Amino acid sequence: MAQKNEFVEYVTADLLMELEGVSSRAMFGGYGIYVKGIIVGIIVDDELYLKVDESNKAEYQKMKSKPFVYKAKGGKKMEMSYWKIPADILEDQEELVRLAVDSYEINLKKAGEKENLKKSRKLNK
Repeated sequence: MAQKNEFVEYVTADLLMELEGVSSRAMFGGYGIYVKGIIVGIIVDDELYLKVDESNKAEYQKMKSKPFVYKAKGGKKMEMSYWKIPADILEDQEELVRLAVDSYEINLKKAGEKENLKKSRKLNK
């Protein structure tokens, strides 16, 4: 299991300290970044990526950001909906916190939609 590193500590304890309930967990060779138990981002190879969907994708494209891509079995490249935070944004704590809150809201909404789907399925049984 991966151990915490300085960059993960810097992101969670310094950069995102204004957010209540920030934590990290080792996962798949990297780390998940959580706010109140909701994943908002990942850290892989000391790079921070935050959750993106259609509501904020254009903003990340404007920053010339790129999505996290990994190689799956068979060598196929898989693109995730987490986009890299550029170095200049890492130096702007207020902007980074705003982006993290956006990512939190995206996954909070997604979690609510999943819960509603589960409830709907129970009703249909």
